[in-house]
Amino acid sequence: MRVNWREINAARNSHAALFAACSLYGYTLHPAGAPEGDVTCYSLNSLNEPGYREEIRNAPCTTIVGGPHATACPGEVARYADYVVVGEGEYTLPRLLARIEEGKGGPVPGVVTSEGGLPADHSVRLDAFPPFSVMKGYIEISRGCPFGCAFCETPRIFGHAMRHRSIGAIASYARRYRDVRLVSPNALAYGSDGRSPRLDKVERLLASLEGKIYFGSFPNEVRPEFVTDEALGLISRYCSNTRVAFGIQSGSDRVLRRIGRGHTVADGIRAVELTLDHGLTPVVDFILGFPFETEEDEEATLALIRQVARAGRVRVHAFLPLPGTPLAAAVPRPPGPRADRLLGRLALAGKLTGSWRPPAGRFPRPPDDGDALPRRETNRYTGSSRQ
Repeated sequence: MRVNWREINAARNSHAALFAACSLYGYTLHPAGAPEGDVTCYSLNSLNEPGYREEIRNAPCTTIVGGPHATACPGEVARYADYVVVGEGEYTLPRLLARIEEGKGGPVPGVVTSEGGLPADHSVRLDAFPPFSVMKGYIEISRGCPFGCAFCETPRIFGHAMRHRSIGAIASYARRYRDVRLVSPNALAYGSDGRSPRLDKVERLLASLEGKIYFGSFPNEVRPEFVTDEALGLISRYCSNTRVAFGIQSGSDRVLRRIGRGHTVADGIRAVELTLDHGLTPVVDFILGFPFETEEDEEATLALIRQVARAGRVRVHAFLPLPGTPLAAAVPRPPGPRADRLLGRLALAGKLTGSWRPPAGRFPRPPDDGDALPRRETNRYTGSSRQ
């Protein structure tokens, strides 16, 4: 059976991880620029999904769709795809491929079709699957996030309990790179429950790696309350990056409470100041346009952006109501003219990047009742953006 993987730039790391996982079961995910062969697999997010609907609907082969959008809206995607993988794909995808190859019917846990589906019956142990094989990708060191930010898909896809790849496994794969870049929802939470850092384990990890190590910057940013003198000392001692990236998201404590961010504005300011004290550049994320944001909230955020931009860098984005999140049905609030003027000036000065104007009509409706899988009473984690 010929299995292809639809090449999509945003899904390159997913391809590398699932290529490695499927290889363990005897399946090769051949890269393809169009649906072909016996089976073609897709990984879609909510930004690129509209552009592939008709291609998948009219594909001349069996189609399997996974990714963040499929996990959030499986019923919707099952209207045009043959199979929808919900959550983590390392075990579910080869299990589904075997079922297709054998020609056997019946539901596969973690897979939805137009006839319905079952929740996944497992949770992936990271050490059970390689982060990549012949096709290189980033090294994922952790999954899950115990925080419930209302705008974020991560805890809804990966779950709230953090899982970590072992230091030995990470070091083994890192030796294949000269520049080591890791993937984590919060790099400084490595080895911990995600709320109370275990910097002893972070140091053991960093000490085990060779070459140039990039830690605490894209694609393994950190949370501001995890930025401490001790943590920054580890980054300065072991790592090559001169920037530390974290999200404050708003200059208003009221907004931070509404989105369930789990830290305060003071935590963010402290992280900026500590980063600068260690001779590192803070790169700070902000979101504008939450539906409950007032003019006063926006002004507070703009004031903090100005403060950070004096010695650091800022990334500003418009709030997007992502499917599967508590704010999926929310209507973004357009930033005011003062925001446009300030952010434009900072962008021209090279202090700011991002896109702060909300794209109109990006997600026209929230998922309907058919888009959700039933949850087990044990609330076992069944989600991941690996597809």
